[in-house]
Amino acid sequence: MVQSGSVHTIQWVDGHVVILDQTRLPLETVYSALYTTDDLIQAIQAMQIRGAPVLGVAGAMGVALAGLSIASEEPAGFAAQLRPLAMAIADARPTAVNLSWGVHELLSRLAAQRCKTVEQQRQFLVAEAQCMLQEDVAANRRLGAFGAPLLPNDGIVLTHCNAGALATAGYGTALGVIRSAVESGKNIRVYADETRPLLQGARLTAWELVADGIPTTLLTDSMAGYFLHKGVIACVVVGADRIAANGDVANKVGTYSVAVLAKENGVPFYVAAPVSTIDLCLPNGDVIPIEEREPDEVTTIGGTRVAAVGVQVANPAFDITPARYVTAIITDAGLVYPPYEQNLPKVVRSPQ
Repeated sequence: MVQSGSVHTIQWVDGHVVILDQTRLPLETVYSALYTTDDLIQAIQAMQIRGAPVLGVAGAMGVALAGLSIASEEPAGFAAQLRPLAMAIADARPTAVNLSWGVHELLSRLAAQRCKTVEQQRQFLVAEAQCMLQEDVAANRRLGAFGAPLLPNDGIVLTHCNAGALATAGYGTALGVIRSAVESGKNIRVYADETRPLLQGARLTAWELVADGIPTTLLTDSMAGYFLHKGVIACVVVGADRIAANGDVANKVGTYSVAVLAKENGVPFYVAAPVSTIDLCLPNGDVIPIEEREPDEVTTIGGTRVAAVGVQVANPAFDITPARYVTAIITDAGLVYPPYEQNLPKVVRSPQ
């Protein structure tokens, strides 16, 4: 598997964070060192590191970085300086709830630990952030094991965007389900949408699956309907950036179109995401904040302009798939079926 070798999405190394720069893939494998919270925020906003679960880990590591940067040895002063730095990280991207979750989770663990000195707090933040990385990998493997039985013994699975090892601390969510199914002996082939405008499917998902030896066919986004209608796709598996209390799902823009086409053609549509992606505070997808990104992501490809000069651009990074199109949600705490309002709280409250 891609993540089991020398490639790691995010690491803590000698007092700083090291990330695999995903904007350079698949042509170059480049690691970047991040020494400050500003460095981390810029990397998140530039999508050098992206994917909801790994942003949770990045958020936690950012809090650890913040702790190391604070000079105060007075507990009250340390806490007063830590919180605004942590909140700036949590606000770096609005849609993926895992980023904010990772920040608040580490702060909650720190508060519960009741370290007596600031140095103990710093050490705890660093150790616990690294622990959260390992927890994410373990969660993804559990999720994959829960989801694998849903996939056909021999068939084609469609996925959109990248919900693999690169979007997590390791193994993946949607691709974790596929990996787990392959490891169990199933003959799975993957159709991967290229996922415009930043081509996470073409650049990242295809790169991961080819490296794993999983047969993969790349599609343009507009081809998904053709193959769903032809009946060659057994099911769809995608990730998620936030799941509302009613089961509405925010994921990379274009997911909604795939879900509607899957429903129209009687193809199961599965969402794979850790429990940390479920936001019971939001009643439905209408109130999930949607990030609007820069126009040049649409008007250029690889730095080369492809659109007419002067054209206006809309560039929402995500869309909302209503719960009625979601066959099941695959989490690290088990499978969740409708009615989601009743069943999502059960996994959120279950022990992890």
